[in-house]
Amino acid sequence: MGEPAWRVRPTWYLVATDDRMIPPPAPRAMAERAGATVVEVPGSHAIYESQPGLVAGLVKQAAAAL
Repeated sequence: MGEPAWRVRPTWYLVATDDRMIPPPAPRAMAERAGATVVEVPGSHAIYESQPGLVAGLVKQAAAAL
């Protein structure tokens, strides 16, 4: 299968700081393991629905950096 993409490509991770389903320390640890650029924003587990503009901005930022 080869290397996971997060090991060989730039990676970004969005941490929702008010997430009650996945406590923020867990995604922070995963992001650190992946060497990801981390963006933390206030919001719940449904950050993609509650702040779609912010999420879209992060996707654009990541795409521009590739």
